[in-house]
Amino acid sequence: MLEEKVQKEENPILDIVVASLEDGKAEDMVVIDLRGKTSIANEMVVASGNSDRHVISLAQRVQENLKAAGFKSVSEGEAKGDWVLIDAYDVIVHLFRPEVRAFYNLEKMWQSAANLRQE
Repeated sequence: MLEEKVQKEENPILDIVVASLEDGKAEDMVVIDLRGKTSIANEMVVASGNSDRHVISLAQRVQENLKAAGFKSVSEGEAKGDWVLIDAYDVIVHLFRPEVRAFYNLEKMWQSAANLRQE
């Protein structure tokens, strides 16, 4: 019962990330629940942009919206735009171009450790 209660806990950072990516027209967004599986974060969000510019734009949108809400984040990968990682502490965000996402296939790697929820 306690696990269910934790699972349903609200996470404003996750809400901002998901809304930002939806507003930015991110593709194939997946939220991976990491609670109880690892200590690196509570959730991981994986999404695709259709070009390097789109990936960079999505990353900027997420970070701007987090900052506006008073949350801090750090990121890397914006220079190239193939894969941008945003660490928002409770939530880790991976933004990819589709072919880079297919190559690394993070969802498959984490699938055995966590349940996937399509957004």
